[in-house]
Amino acid sequence: MSFKDWEIKQAEEPKPTVIHIYTDWCSICRIEQFELNKDRQLLELINEKFYFIPFEAEKMTETVRFQEKIFRYLPNGNSGIHELALALSKNKSRPVYPLWIILNENQNLVDYHEGIFLPEQLEKKLVEILNF
Repeated sequence: MSFKDWEIKQAEEPKPTVIHIYTDWCSICRIEQFELNKDRQLLELINEKFYFIPFEAEKMTETVRFQEKIFRYLPNGNSGIHELALALSKNKSRPVYPLWIILNENQNLVDYHEGIFLPEQLEKKLVEILNF
């Protein structure tokens, strides 16, 4: 789901949101994605109860509107980084990938997770959020 689609859906039917920030070059990100895609129960939970936004921090070049602010891609030679990845990261100069941002239905931060999120850990966290 794109941020533009998310904004429309969130206005129609508020739900918690999972933002997965990654890069193509991150080998841990690829392993994590493979493991998550194998877990059908987790995918079903995310698809039914959450909005999920995959966000490639260094390839996303579109301008993004998020929580009433505008974020742009910052080119740097052959690569670059999106301002939103920097804004959501605690490490503003060099974000850690993968990065998971989980917001409640009111768009307030309820979980911040740097590094690999194993399927069982992610599922446990999401269930906690739903039961809060």
